[in-house]
Formats: sequence, structure tokens, C-alpha cells
Amino acid sequence: MINPIHIKRRGLMLVLSSPSGAGKTTISRQLLKSDKNLMLSVSLTTRKRRPGEVTGRDYKFCSVEEFNKQAEDKKLLEYAKVFDNYYGTPREPVEKALEEGKDVLFDIDWQGTQQLGQVARGDLVTVFILPPTWDELKRRLMLRAQDSQQVVEKRMSKAADEMSHWAEYDYVIINYNFDHSVKQVEAILESERLKRQRQFGLAEFVKGLRQKI
Repeated sequence: MINPIHIKRRGLMLVLSSPSGAGKTTISRQLLKSDKNLMLSVSLTTRKRRPGEVTGRDYKFCSVEEFNKQAEDKKLLEYAKVFDNYYGTPREPVEKALEEGKDVLFDIDWQGTQQLGQVARGDLVTVFILPPTWDELKRRLMLRAQDSQQVVEKRMSKAADEMSHWAEYDYVIINYNFDHSVKQVEAILESERLKRQRQFGLAEFVKGLRQKI
């Protein structure tokens, strides 16, 4: 029996985007639970911590002043203002993970995705998640019970604009079934990992094969 062969590979940046309530965060958690080579890019944010959220695991919480300093010092790969709060991606941990061959998962919106595309398009794999119906999207937002009615209505009003950016993504998934959607993202991830340009150890491997001829 031939043992598995490890080919050196550069990590990739997997972006999941969707309107609030369409399921990207739930899908992200399942992917992180089942895939040991996938790590979450923990965003920096100025919004208040919600019940149950843990600093450093869900988000890195900071003041507006601290956030602006990080942005000015070019320590963020991307950042944007969403619902009156700022969100951004710290640069250093992402670059370190990619160099080590680890994949990084991003739970960000279309604005952040566009910025990442400008600085790291070769490392980027983007997936947009759509809800099955408008009514289902509203139902999911109401069930979360994390936001006030006013915030839910604000999120719904912005959802149409967010969904208009679906065509800017590499892949689009309609999240009518959670388990099926997770399997679809897993298939995308596996396929992208096998792309020749990401497996920089292939040249050395093939050279070794040819030397045996």
C-alpha cells in the first residue's frame, strides 16, 4: 500500500458572503468544525459584543480610534463600514497562515471581498450564499432574536443591495438546505486546493519521478 504523498501547497483565502440571515455564519462554523486545515480570519470590529460572543474567537473588538490607527498603518487587508460599525481583516495572521499552507476562511461582505481581490486575487476563492426566498430570509433574521425589530428591518432593506453583487463571485450557492450547502462549499474547497498553481511542491515531485525513469 502506497502512503499518502504530501505536496507543499500555498494556502487559499475562502470568502463566504451573503445577506444577513442567509446562512454564511452557520455554514462557516460547520466547515471550521470538520476541516482541520481551515482557520477563521477573526475580524476587527468597532461594534458592541453580542451575548455569547467571545473576544478573539468571534471578533476582535476595539474602539473607533484603534480601528482607524490599524487602517492608517496598513495593518488591515480590507475594511468597511457596515450598519454604522467598522469591520476589518488583520493582515499579519492571514499572510502567515497562507505561507504555512493553511487555508483561511472569511465571513465578510461584498465590499471587503472587492478589496481582497485587489490585493490577493491569486489566493482568493469567493462564494456568495443566497436565501431560497425573501420570506425565508426574514424568518431566519427574526428567529435569531439577537437584534431589535428596527435592526432587522434595516438588514432586510439592505439585503436587496447586497444580493445584487452575486455576479462578482466565483461560486453561488442557494442555501435551501444546510447540509447540502455545506457539502457544496466543501467540494469547492477541495477542488480549489488541487489547482496546479497552488501546489508549488509539484515541480519538485515530478522532477523526482522523472529521475527514476
